[in-house]
Amino acid sequence: MLTSLLPKFISITDGITETIGKAIAWLTLLVVLLTFTVVLLRYGFNIGWIAMQEAVLYAHGAVFMLGAAYTLKHDGHVRVDIFYSKFSVKQKALVNLFGTIFLLMPVCVFIFYISVDYVLMSWDILEKSKEPGGIPAVYLNKSLILLLVITLTLQGLSEIARNLLILQDESVNSGGDE
Repeated sequence: MLTSLLPKFISITDGITETIGKAIAWLTLLVVLLTFTVVLLRYGFNIGWIAMQEAVLYAHGAVFMLGAAYTLKHDGHVRVDIFYSKFSVKQKALVNLFGTIFLLMPVCVFIFYISVDYVLMSWDILEKSKEPGGIPAVYLNKSLILLLVITLTLQGLSEIARNLLILQDESVNSGGDE
């Protein structure tokens, strides 16, 4: 019963991660365009616009915070690959399973634990930029921390499920790219 639910969970979670990742990728273009505009205004016309400069920081933060789960799904995080590349599919699944359970999940729990009050306090006071003319929504930017934890935890659970299926049956797709 459980093994019949796992592929569905993996598919749904991977679909959500893929959608978020592809949408967030467009923010990199926004970061480039905003940065170009900030530089052009500053050095070409001697005009400074704090809100636009902060928008670059917000978009840049969103790319990293919301792109982490997408990177995990595509196995793009840094890995010391001395032995791993020579492992069999099941050995890789075992390493990934233990790494996710004993490294990723505790880090996600820790980040959630230390940041939830920080984010909620920001929402409670509807924190604004300290800079005059800045973006009056710092609380939204800080919320990215919790979104990082949620998306990374969901994708981590998907990776756990995928690796359990691989350990059960080596014929299951181990890359997550259907």
